[in-house]
Amino acid sequence: MNMTLNMSSADDARGARTGLTRVGYVEGAIGGPDRIGSLAALFPQIQFVSVGAVWPSRPLVGLGAMIVAVAANEVDAALRRLATRSAGPAIIIALKDSDVRTSRRLMQAGAADILLAPVAEAALALSLERVLASVESQGPRAPDGRVITLLKAGGGVGATAIGVQLAAMIASHEGAAGGVCFADMDVQFGVGALYLDLREAMTLTDILEGGGPLEETPLGSALAVHRSGARLLAAPRELQPLEAVGPRQVESLLTALRRDFALTILDLPTPWTAWTNRVLHLSDQIILITNLSVAHTNLVKTQLRMLAAQQLESVPLTLVCNRVSVDQKAIVSQKAAERSIGRDFDFIIPEDRAMMNDAIAQGCELSTVRAGTKVERAIGELASSIVPITLASDSKRRWLWQ
Repeated sequence: MNMTLNMSSADDARGARTGLTRVGYVEGAIGGPDRIGSLAALFPQIQFVSVGAVWPSRPLVGLGAMIVAVAANEVDAALRRLATRSAGPAIIIALKDSDVRTSRRLMQAGAADILLAPVAEAALALSLERVLASVESQGPRAPDGRVITLLKAGGGVGATAIGVQLAAMIASHEGAAGGVCFADMDVQFGVGALYLDLREAMTLTDILEGGGPLEETPLGSALAVHRSGARLLAAPRELQPLEAVGPRQVESLLTALRRDFALTILDLPTPWTAWTNRVLHLSDQIILITNLSVAHTNLVKTQLRMLAAQQLESVPLTLVCNRVSVDQKAIVSQKAAERSIGRDFDFIIPEDRAMMNDAIAQGCELSTVRAGTKVERAIGELASSIVPITLASDSKRRWLWQ
């Protein structure tokens, strides 16, 4: 039995040829060589391999699960590791000095299971059976749809209004094959259902409390449909604590959204949490929305520093300045704001609060209130960067998936 792990492609190929499921372990996490030998005899279909003396910092391929030890003074570091990892095996934690609150936090951050150290052999056997059965049942993933995430430079920048208009615009025009969803993940102050006039829509809370694996939930048929054709996953009707959602839950939810929709526009709350961080890491594109003011210019710089600190610079970023008026430009010029930020705005959305409020009051697209306005054209340009626009010969705009 191989008791050491060299994570090379050759070793991965050898592991695949044996037909065994490989389970990694940090040395000392579940005992010494005698314990490993006993487990190997108990699970002949599993190849137990050492990943070294500490939890590896890089993602490991070819493992179904990995067992790591976490002491009381290592919990915060473990939470950060779980929240920011983008791939790799299911993590089983052998927790020293365990308590219910700490165990719950680790599970919400993405741990597959928590075991009390020193780990009893029977408890570990049951955990491995359950975790590996879950891994195997997931099977190959279906082709992924795209997830575009809205990030706010502070509250009240109008991100939700832009998001629902994008979803409705794209869904209502020809070529939106595969479906469009607006997912309102602002668990405290989400107003997507109000803006689309779908107040009885299924909420995030309904999904989380529905039972069964989130990734198996049939969202394509379960979610409310707007007159434009866009589907809505609404925010909770009652204010929820930000930690009501965990990174592992949003991973499963995004898997279902990608499976059922060609495009998901996802609206996040303003504060950073472990799970919002995870959403951003799983996103195909981030749209950062701000306003033209000194305060918001500084908030954009803060968000950009945070994105860099969380190693999110590889995710394509679109910077949108919303509600820009002549009066605002007289106080803070666009060029001055861009110099301060260190990059240009990709899109400028003009101020037209009356027009937007009319659309919100009716739960409809801007074009339904009045077609051809500057704000509609500007949001249309942003939409065309997501779903390219082709102008038909009769001047009717058509939105085509390419």
